Amino acid sequence: MQAEFWHSRWTSNQIAFHQPQVNAYLQQYWPALGVPAGARVLVPLCGKSLDMLWLAGQGLQVLGVELSERAVADFFDEHQLVPQIEQRGAFKVYRCEDIEIWCGDFFALTALDVAGCSALYDRAAVIALPFEMRTRYAEHLHTLLPAGSQGLLITLDYPQEQIDGPPFAVTAQEVQRLFPAWQPQELAAHDILQDSPKFLQAGTHWLLERVYRVQR
Repeated sequence: MQAEFWHSRWTSNQIAFHQPQVNAYLQQYWPALGVPAGARVLVPLCGKSLDMLWLAGQGLQVLGVELSERAVADFFDEHQLVPQIEQRGAFKVYRCEDIEIWCGDFFALTALDVAGCSALYDRAAVIALPFEMRTRYAEHLHTLLPAGSQGLLITLDYPQEQIDGPPFAVTAQEVQRLFPAWQPQELAAHDILQDSPKFLQAGTHWLLERVYRVQR
């Protein structure tokens, strides 16, 4: 899966993956993590997610990473935020108050770029990537965040042979394989098939949304 795929999606506004409201699982399960106010949270493949506003509203410092500059610009424009913009190596960094979004390739990030991040929120990153890239993503994430980091991981699980991704199916077994050092703990699993027209039309038999607490 090449960068052009995602650039095309944003240019043509084919962004069904964007949620028009704050994620309910984030609001329900994040407070129990006990992430202290002022902590820095990494949000990979963040798009223009409203979840970043919610996290910032909890007194956290948000560092999103997004390939599409269209998505980044839309985030600040849609919320009447005027960012400072600077070039940091391979990234164009947009920053306003407690939110900064690094526009560029997630795999170009270094541990120095995300220094101070001690929390993770992944709602749409791991499920956006095909199998080989998911493995690479998990390995790279392991190099970026230090021991003691914690956060939430949200996945989808369904019969992959019945419909093409993205979003891709990520089983509970694969989560354990990808993130062994993060001790994934499943907090919830809900069948959301009836609320997912794309999957219903494809004849998908089931569609599970799973929430994990992860902690290194």
